[in-house]
Amino acid sequence: MQRLLMIVLWPSFLVAIAAEGAMFALIDPLHGPMMEGSEVIWSLATYTLGFFLLWLFCALSSALTCYLGLDPQEVE
Repeated sequence: MQRLLMIVLWPSFLVAIAAEGAMFALIDPLHGPMMEGSEVIWSLATYTLGFFLLWLFCALSSALTCYLGLDPQEVE
C-alpha cells in the first residue's frame, strides 16, 4: 500500500510543482482582482492553497490511471 501511495503521490507532487510555477508565472496573486471597490489582499496562503489544490487534482488523476491499469481480478 505504501508503494502504491508513493507511485501516486510523488509524480503528482512533481507535476503540481510545475503547474504551480506555470500558473503563478502568468497570474500574479499580489495584484488580485477588485471586488466591489475593495482590493482583495493576497498572501502566501494563495500560493499554498493553489499548490495543494493542484496536487489534489494531479493525485486523483494518477490514482485513476493506476486503478484503470489494474487487471479486473485485482480490483475484486
